[in-house]
Amino acid sequence: MGEGRTREMPLLETVVDEILDLKRQRNAILLAHHYQEPEIQELADAVGDSLELARRAQSFDGDVIAFCGVWFMAETAKILNPSKTVVVPDAEAGCSLVDACPASQLRAWKRKHPDHVVVSYINTSAEVKAESDIICTSRNAVKVVESIPADRPILFVPDVNLGRYVKEQTGRSNITLWHGTCIVHATFAGRRLAAAKAQHPDALVAAHPECPPEVLRMADFIGSTSAIIEWVLAQPAREFIIMTESGVEHTLKRRAPDKRYYFVPNEQCNCSECPYMKRNTLEKLRDALLRLEPRVELAPELIERARIPLERMLALR
Repeated sequence: MGEGRTREMPLLETVVDEILDLKRQRNAILLAHHYQEPEIQELADAVGDSLELARRAQSFDGDVIAFCGVWFMAETAKILNPSKTVVVPDAEAGCSLVDACPASQLRAWKRKHPDHVVVSYINTSAEVKAESDIICTSRNAVKVVESIPADRPILFVPDVNLGRYVKEQTGRSNITLWHGTCIVHATFAGRRLAAAKAQHPDALVAAHPECPPEVLRMADFIGSTSAIIEWVLAQPAREFIIMTESGVEHTLKRRAPDKRYYFVPNEQCNCSECPYMKRNTLEKLRDALLRLEPRVELAPELIERARIPLERMLALR
C-alpha cells in the first residue's frame, strides 16, 4: 500500500504543477462547485454554489474560465462573459434537470399559456434560459418569486421539489410546477433519513430544497449548498446529517473539522454522489487548459436572450 502511494504522489504533483503552469499561461480562473472532488476544490480560485459561481464568473476580467462543475454552469459563465473562453474538464458532465426540460417543450407550453411568468432554475440549458423571464438558484428562489407581482401566474421549471418548497414558502397558489427532478436529491428516501436520525439522535438535519417533501419535513434547516455550510458553521451542535451531495463534506471538514457529518445514501446508487459532477478529474482539467477544449460555444443571439433573465436575477440583492 505504502509503495503504491509513493508511485502515485509524484504523478499527482506533476499534474497539479501542470495545471498551475497552464493557468498562469492562459490567464485563467478555476471555478469549482462544492460537489467536485477534493483535489479539484483545493486548486480552485473559487468554490461555491451556483449563485456564488455565477457572480464570480460575472466579475472575472481574465481570458479563460475553467469551470469544474457540470455543463449548464459553464454555459452560464459563457452567457455572462461572452468574450471569454470557457472550458470544462468533461463535456459529458450533464444534469438530469437540464434533460427534464427541453427548450422545445417549454416553447410549446408558453404558446398555450402566454400570460405566465417563466421562472427557470439555473439548472437548465442556455436555450431554456433564453425562453425564461427570470432565473433563480436554490439560494434565492423564494426571493425571485416574491419579486414577481402576486397576481401574475408563474411557471416554475424544472425542479418540482424546489418548486413545491418555493410555493409553500411564498404562499403563492398560482405557481405551476414542471416535473423534473435531480437524480441525487430526489432519490433521498424519508425512511433512510428517519433511520439516520434514530442512529444519531443528537444530530441536526440540513437538507437541500431539491429533496422530496418527506425529507424536507424532517429537516432543521433547508437551503442551498453554501447556505447549508454557513448554517452548520453557525450552530453550536457537533453532529449533522447532511442531505445533499457528499462533495460538500470537504468544505465542511476543512472549515469545521471538530464537527461530525453523516451522509444518507440515496435510492439510486446507495451513495450520495452525483455521477455527472464526479466525471471531472485533474487530468481532464489539465487537458482542457492545454487544448482549450471542450469549449462552450453559444450563438451571440442566444447569449443575448439568455443573459437578460440571468441579469434580472443577479440584480436582486
